[in-house]
Amino acid sequence: MTDTSELAGWGPRGTAGVSFASGISFEDVDVSLGDRPVLDKFCLTLQPGEIVCLLGESGSGKSTILRVASGIQRIDGGVVRINDRVVSGPGVHLAPDRRGIGLMFQDFALFPHLTLLENVSFGLRKLDRASVLARARAALKRVGLEDREADYPHMLSGGQQQRLALARSVAPRPGILMLDEPFSSLDARLRETVRSETFAVLRETNATTIIVTHDPEEAMLLGDRIALLRAGRIVQIDTATAIYNRPIDLNAARFFSPLSEIAATVRSGRADTPLGAVAAPGHAEGARVVVAIRPVGAVEMRTSGAGVPGRILAKRDAIGIDLCEVLVEGIDHPLGIRQRSDRALVPGCDVFLTLNPEHVLVFAKD
Repeated sequence: MTDTSELAGWGPRGTAGVSFASGISFEDVDVSLGDRPVLDKFCLTLQPGEIVCLLGESGSGKSTILRVASGIQRIDGGVVRINDRVVSGPGVHLAPDRRGIGLMFQDFALFPHLTLLENVSFGLRKLDRASVLARARAALKRVGLEDREADYPHMLSGGQQQRLALARSVAPRPGILMLDEPFSSLDARLRETVRSETFAVLRETNATTIIVTHDPEEAMLLGDRIALLRAGRIVQIDTATAIYNRPIDLNAARFFSPLSEIAATVRSGRADTPLGAVAAPGHAEGARVVVAIRPVGAVEMRTSGAGVPGRILAKRDAIGIDLCEVLVEGIDHPLGIRQRSDRALVPGCDVFLTLNPEHVLVFAKD
């Protein structure tokens, strides 16, 4: 059960210290672990103050990128630059504590034998004692833990430990922040609030930020851009809107949402489906394609009126949303459709479906 104190109590917004944001670039970076390539000619450039989310399956290289940037992981080829200075490259490997990078690990990596104040003070050794205490206490106040400074990490809940890890990361006011799956250990009810407040802190610090996540929704909410990784390379990078509306291929589209997939053939620039024809620009006459239908927006479902007939096989309620499986003649598998809750929609009910071609994706068949 979530402690309700975790859902409130963050400090006033606008009080996090501002960093001097740094730019960072990865140029043809190679990393292998044993005989397995992890990063393959990896390229990415972040502008100062930008937030980029790295999204991809397990093993795609996301966390390795953070370790490379921070100097924990040496590279086998290529160059990493911070503010145009080479920090990793042929004959160069700048120590982690000289890179101006704050790193927040998935497991928080807090020091169990140090108090909260000591944890946050740890990275502030270059300041005088009074400045260290003032900076650390300001960071604790921003995350709502100023009254717990004498406690130890084991005395905190999971959400409070996440706040402490964030305070420790931003207290040195690094030019670059790296967050590795920062919300994965939090329950769904708590995650939304913590994510929103963390985003506010990141914007206040103005630090250039890379966030590793496996959650597409999280990436879309937090990132100025999303970089989709596959086998150690970026296959697509763009804004959340662009990458969602124009995924580079079928696998990318599958990553961002469930799909109902219908095999079709292109005739006169269109792909015919049992739900109707959709435009197939860029696909040759006679090409085999997959028409991908997302559960939201692509199909409108009514209990009467015009449209392609179908029948609801199953329905689940999800807080004001109906999740329906709908059987349509000519389509092998039931369509997954999400729409506003309607008590008239019940299993066994006959419905009529209208396709919205603007929300349908067409890809070459593998």
